[in-house]
Amino acid sequence: MSARLSNKVAIITGAGQQPGTTPGNGRATAIRFAEEGATCVLVDINRDWAEETREMIGGGDSIVIPADVTDEAACQDIVRTTLEKFGRIDVLHNNVGLSKGDKATPDLDADVWDRIMGINLKSMFMLCKAALPSMRERRAGAITNISSTASFALRPTVTYKTSKGAVNSFTQHVAAENAPYGVRANAILPGLINTPMAIERRAQESGRSREDIRAERDALVPMGRMGEAWDIANAAVFLASDEAKYITGVLLPVDGGLLLKRG
Repeated sequence: MSARLSNKVAIITGAGQQPGTTPGNGRATAIRFAEEGATCVLVDINRDWAEETREMIGGGDSIVIPADVTDEAACQDIVRTTLEKFGRIDVLHNNVGLSKGDKATPDLDADVWDRIMGINLKSMFMLCKAALPSMRERRAGAITNISSTASFALRPTVTYKTSKGAVNSFTQHVAAENAPYGVRANAILPGLINTPMAIERRAQESGRSREDIRAERDALVPMGRMGEAWDIANAAVFLASDEAKYITGVLLPVDGGLLLKRG
């Protein structure tokens, strides 16, 4: 049996990660894509973090592009470099996200709103805008946007939830708009996942131990534990593969049943 992503070229944003004891969603996805035969374009604002991921996947034809995906020129350059190097884009995996600094509506600074919206939503729009002409011309392509179960759940802060709800709507719009061109778009909605972004920041901000934070989050999930980045990565492999060739516009929770509890 051939690898599920054999001969596919995949752009993965947020492919590096901050230090931590577990893999992040972007790094895990890059590793699984490479295991399934994809050539990976590893995009991250931190070159060293992305280079670490490239070493983990064995290098090969995969490349690193350091870039700030909130800058439209950088997004255009990511696509242009990929097309010049590999001739096509089969998969665009939009993984970059941020919640740091978010607050309740009366307490939130407008510049924090703009920063979170720029990273969580605008970056996806700009990368899709850049990649879609090539995908439409080839009449093929799979776009996967990382949203969150927070888009459907009650939260104490405003921007992250709002941005991820907009990601859901944007994904469905891109799916409908581009279905006649053979281009698919879907979103993965992670629940509580044991990643550095989730654990390390909370430990630093609260002064609590990582073990306490993990135990608290585990207790919230109907399946009794948080997910792992590999759970997100495996869903991403499926949606990027030809096994999902008739699936578009789907908002896929990967959450251990969390939304069943939260409504």
